[in-house]
Amino acid sequence: MTAMMRLCRRAALAAAAALPLLVLIHDGARAAEIRVDCSRPAGVVRPLHGINNGPLNCGETVDLSAFFREFNPPLTRLHDSEWPNPDVVDIHAIFPDPAADPERPESYRFARTDDYIRAIVQTGTGIVYRLGESIEHSRRKYHVAPPADSGKWAAACLGIIRHYNEGWADGFRYQIRYWEIWNEPENRPAMWTGSDEDYYRLYATAAKAIKARYPALRVGGPSVGATGDVVDGRLRPTPFLEGFLKHCRETGAPLDFFSWHTYTDDPWTYVRKAHAFRRWLDENGFKQAEVHLNEWNYLPDNDWAPMLMVAPGLKRLQWYARMGGAEGAAFTACVLALLQDAPVDVVNYYTGDSSPFGLFTRDAMPKKTFYTMKAFRMLLDTPQRVEARGIEAGRGAVCAGIDAQAGRATVFVSHFRGADKAFDLVVDRLPWDGPTAWTVFRLDASRDLEAESGQAAGAPVRIPLALEAPAVAVVRLSKVSAAGPAKSAD
Repeated sequence: MTAMMRLCRRAALAAAAALPLLVLIHDGARAAEIRVDCSRPAGVVRPLHGINNGPLNCGETVDLSAFFREFNPPLTRLHDSEWPNPDVVDIHAIFPDPAADPERPESYRFARTDDYIRAIVQTGTGIVYRLGESIEHSRRKYHVAPPADSGKWAAACLGIIRHYNEGWADGFRYQIRYWEIWNEPENRPAMWTGSDEDYYRLYATAAKAIKARYPALRVGGPSVGATGDVVDGRLRPTPFLEGFLKHCRETGAPLDFFSWHTYTDDPWTYVRKAHAFRRWLDENGFKQAEVHLNEWNYLPDNDWAPMLMVAPGLKRLQWYARMGGAEGAAFTACVLALLQDAPVDVVNYYTGDSSPFGLFTRDAMPKKTFYTMKAFRMLLDTPQRVEARGIEAGRGAVCAGIDAQAGRATVFVSHFRGADKAFDLVVDRLPWDGPTAWTVFRLDASRDLEAESGQAAGAPVRIPLALEAPAVAVVRLSKVSAAGPAKSAD
């Protein structure tokens, strides 16, 4: 090599090193870049991967407890538990005779629900207890009518709270904090056969009774599915919602948390709705009310028709397969990342069990969506959130965190939709010097967090990611010392 050639080569290398955003080449195509700056704090990574329902399923022939411990949901909401034939949690299952005396322990049938809740608590998760009934898609409705005596119904709710929080009637001291009154009362007749006003009265009666006896508990609702529209950032509430908030305001009914549901194929819908609900509550005098998104899931093509088919067939099977497969997994990851900056306090995916919407099959096999929850749990091991960017809006999301003291960092990526097949992950200004060990876990149609490892000599760390949508990736980085890479939890 001549002296002139050497000088030109050095100049080219120096110019390349000075580029702020290096775009590499994969298989002849330019790769998009994901950049993480560990020196720019962005708050904390919030554990928003709560679920609905517990690990004991199918008459206790299925026990998912070991899987629950793997992804460690922060809160489990109790609704449609052991559906479609619920014999736990619901008021009719625990307090079967509405004419019975709610002050007498023998009026209750706690045993099955005791076992169901005990299994949840033993996995380390908290509880959101929905007081009411499960959904009834059957032609005949059995339990979703307004209680004949709302005062006695509220007294039965107090008996349930006493049993699980105060040890009454051979009970427990679980200190369950969140108590929700009914589920989707606007969803008629599947969830409620009465009027708007019937629900408003039931809510006010029960909420006042609970707060009068247990002022430290959090009571809320209405667990609404028909949320109204969001236009220019503002909620256009349904008449049911307008009437509910008005009734709470005029009667002084407590509303410690406002709960809502949405199923969609657009992850950004949740962000828009969360901001709109927060603004609407604030403007109507409920600034202290928490916002709970406590039912959500991927709705393929925004179409409920396959689930509601009278004669199930291949279309329904494929619909559920998309919900629990790679599409649903990338959607779920995208939502969990996007909601980090949204005004929501509690989030519960529907569902964590082996129901058709669940994270598991009826035979207790994990679906792709379970692996998304497990991947998100990895991110929580590095809870100091830092700036992450690079996936185009509308196509996916990225979230990153560090644990400077332990010498660890994690990047959580969802590529939900889009034509890109390759990305270059650039992690800069790590809180350590020297070499970095990295492991990439990929989740897609053919992989369930299989690992690929490597090592980088210096900063910034650059890692190529093959990530064709729909897909999820978790990248763990750790400081390499004389003793080897820093340990991280599985």
